[in-house]
Amino acid sequence: MKIIDGKLLAKSLNQELRKKILLFKNKHGKNPHLVVILVGDNQASDVYVKNKEKKAIEVGIKSTIIRLSNDITEDNLLKTIDECNFDNSIDSILVQLPLPNHINSDKVIDRISIEKDVDGFNSKNIGLLALGRPK
Repeated sequence: MKIIDGKLLAKSLNQELRKKILLFKNKHGKNPHLVVILVGDNQASDVYVKNKEKKAIEVGIKSTIIRLSNDITEDNLLKTIDECNFDNSIDSILVQLPLPNHINSDKVIDRISIEKDVDGFNSKNIGLLALGRPK
């Protein structure tokens, strides 16, 4: 049985990721930009998103958190996603789950453009993955 040193592996993977991000920056003239949309005040989600932001910054990714109130309408959340989809300065979008009960999570996730769907949860991305043709 082989024991894996998780911290050492993570450090190595982060170094490799930083190199790839530097290549992206050199090619495109900017750091990749991740937008995380956080709805409501779920403390666990808040901690999780802060950790994502910290790691993104550590490896050279620009990170923006859009915080929306728990009572946002589904339509306004979809409009926010549309704005991010059409903003060329944004490379990837993540909507932090869970969402409030009055919002259809599937509809929200499917609104993220498949090119910017960092989690790959959009039903089109899942289908393409199942076919062996991931985006």
